[in-house]
Amino acid sequence: MARKQLARNKKAFHDFSVEETLECGIELQGTEVKSIKAGRFSFADAHARIRADELYLVGLHVSEYDHGNIYNHHPTRERRLLAHKQEIKRLRRRVTEKGYTLLPISVYLNNGLVKVELGLCKGKKLHDKREAIKARDLKREQAREMKGNL
Repeated sequence: MARKQLARNKKAFHDFSVEETLECGIELQGTEVKSIKAGRFSFADAHARIRADELYLVGLHVSEYDHGNIYNHHPTRERRLLAHKQEIKRLRRRVTEKGYTLLPISVYLNNGLVKVELGLCKGKKLHDKREAIKARDLKREQAREMKGNL
């Protein structure tokens, strides 16, 4: 499987704890594919929403394609995500619980197709963020010491 990562949502991992992930296809218009493959997109405020038994990605900004003409796409339109109905129903049950949300974790190419990895996330409290930063710094420091000893 040829998988090429295009972008990763680091802010999602900082502000939320990811409990499970789901790979989804994304319904794109012609020039959106070229813009995404060129890396001209941003998911700063992006999230997924379930509406009428369908999954939509809201807030994903895909810049207009430079060489596109009158058929260029709208940068912030809602894009439908492709997932099985049973998965959508299961996600709907989980999202209705307090504090859960669906966020895009990463965007990648899988055999030439654009895929989105959605995460079922729960918000972190401020002390949880501090603990995560402290653990990351400690791990980094230990790696430096091990590298220095060799």
